[in-house]
Amino acid sequence: MKQPDVSAPKAAVLGIQHLLAMYSGSVLVPILIGSALKFSSEQMTYLVSIDIFMCGIATALQVFGNKFFGIRLPVVLGCAVQAVAPLILIGQKFNIQTMYGAIIAAGVFVALIAGPFAKLRRLFPPLVTGSLITVIGLSLIPVAFQNLGGGNVAAKSFGSGANVLVGMATVLLILAFNVWGKGFVRSIAILIGLIGGTVLAGAFGMVSFQPVIAASWFHVPTPFYFGTPRFEWSSIATMILISLTSMVESTGVFFALGDVVERKITSEDLKKGYRAEGLAVMLGGIFNTFPYTTFSQNVGLVQLSGIKTRKPVIFSALFLVLLGLLPKIGALATIIPSPVLGGAMLVMFGMVAVQGIRMLQQVDFHNDKNLLVAAISIGLGLGVTVQPQIVQFLPKTLQLLFSSGILLASVSAVGLNLLFNAKTPPAELPEADGLNEGAAPAASGKGGNHD
Repeated sequence: MKQPDVSAPKAAVLGIQHLLAMYSGSVLVPILIGSALKFSSEQMTYLVSIDIFMCGIATALQVFGNKFFGIRLPVVLGCAVQAVAPLILIGQKFNIQTMYGAIIAAGVFVALIAGPFAKLRRLFPPLVTGSLITVIGLSLIPVAFQNLGGGNVAAKSFGSGANVLVGMATVLLILAFNVWGKGFVRSIAILIGLIGGTVLAGAFGMVSFQPVIAASWFHVPTPFYFGTPRFEWSSIATMILISLTSMVESTGVFFALGDVVERKITSEDLKKGYRAEGLAVMLGGIFNTFPYTTFSQNVGLVQLSGIKTRKPVIFSALFLVLLGLLPKIGALATIIPSPVLGGAMLVMFGMVAVQGIRMLQQVDFHNDKNLLVAAISIGLGLGVTVQPQIVQFLPKTLQLLFSSGILLASVSAVGLNLLFNAKTPPAELPEADGLNEGAAPAASGKGGNHD
């Protein structure tokens, strides 16, 4: 369904909103890894700047697309948070060059497996996809609350009255402008909430311009900045497994966005989406950043804004590239305090979870088997997210996998659905129909529900 066009100035503002929604989560990855590996301040500056730059390039690969790669949905790509722990382990056990060699190899693997993996799309009917998206949204809520409390749970100020007040004020601002705002103002409710929350936080002395002062004015991306990559089999195997986790998560996000923009997602779409991510991961390794994946929080943003075209995300990609080249300007986005980001995240992650619930609406839950598939999968996904120590006695590689609630939920949902429903599969759908909401067979008695 063709969406109404959006003027360039409005699309640019919406692009800034997308950028701010993903910025902190993406910048956090190089900060965590660089700090753990004892990078110098100069190396950290490079790491953050090139990360921002490559987020723009990775997003552009997906948004523009061509006959070989790119899903052409309003998706934003950022650093894969699930890669943080394994990359730190590889960097500490071996060296930085081995870490980047593993990233490059994983990117090649994703690009090569894109076609066969896309053909597994029938493993992701609404029952599986809806459960997965629900887990993605709900498992991120604790992250939102951690930020809302101040970011660092060990800090004495965590959960202070000022932090909670600023975070909840941000939520209320977003709600107010989304409910009572009109037209374009309503579509940028998240951006208004972020700006208003930051101004309020400034009144409490919670805003520091030191990152802007310390940042340089210009930065040039440099391939193999940290040296020639080295390839070690166990490191490569670990990153391939992590990449498979990212592909599963991206599958859920692609279907969720397809539902939001009322577009059927086919295996060809998935293949080009995976290939773009594989290419982005390869470029991340070459330019010494990190693996990239589709960010789920931006699904909620598309739903909230009501603007479903790719134009805002195209501007977002352009801004990310520019900010990566101009670190001092890019540092402006880092002054947003954690409680403000937490408030915005609470709204966006909640929207992602509800999007999953909407997709589950078309499932026949009078059938106890379907009820069990969703119940157990969502339970497992949320359980391991809340209590990751449950897998502490497994080997390290398995810990990395099974501590991911998203991966555990997807494995459970796919496996249980095949076990319970293999003998009564849904009617075959034409290739062009895809599997997102609205593609359920008519025999189910449940049609799509596009708002």
